[in-house]
Amino acid sequence: MTVTLITGANKGIGLETARQLAALGHTVYVGARDTERGEKAAADIGARFVQLDVTDDASVAAAVSRIEAEEGRLDVLVNNAGIIGTEVDGPTALRVFDTNVVGIVRVTEAALPLLRASDHAVVVIVSSSMGSFWAVTNPDRPEYSVDSPLYAASKSAATMLTVQYAKSEPTIKFNALEPGYTDTDLTAAMGGGRPVEVSARTVVELATIGADGPTGTLRDETGILPW
Repeated sequence: MTVTLITGANKGIGLETARQLAALGHTVYVGARDTERGEKAAADIGARFVQLDVTDDASVAAAVSRIEAEEGRLDVLVNNAGIIGTEVDGPTALRVFDTNVVGIVRVTEAALPLLRASDHAVVVIVSSSMGSFWAVTNPDRPEYSVDSPLYAASKSAATMLTVQYAKSEPTIKFNALEPGYTDTDLTAAMGGGRPVEVSARTVVELATIGADGPTGTLRDETGILPW
């Protein structure tokens, strides 16, 4: 049985990823800050809830300790939790980077001992092509006309963390993902976007790669993206 932890998984792409992986037979831990929402989301899809706030060291440690006690290992970690941050000021920058970047470090570092205990560990980091220099400077790409400096900068950092972890942990597959513009709470102010079911498929694809799969890449559903 594959043991999987997904952060920010009580809604949006995280929840749909949890649903699809649970349907594949994974033991899925739905990580979420809000206990009531998280428990309901997990119950709805046949998963397990674990309280997890990626901005809180104690919360992260407690979540990982519970998985260790119940499972003894972790096979798949999906770092999905993220925020946008519409204002551009110091306090907002701190919140965005604490969630989108430092949160990845908190959860990954806490989970590494359990990931190393797996025969085939995989980490998926939900990043964005908004963090790609190639995409945001290319007039033919939609990212060129999107103004979201803090989100874009944080996702560039998230992708770099992916590469560095892939180098330092060669027995674990680390890949970053551009999930596609998706209709979620995160994009509600902008409107539109494709269904979460479509975007989550690419997350699931990377979460279930084989031992000969890629590592240290930024990808979307079409393959590797330059950045």
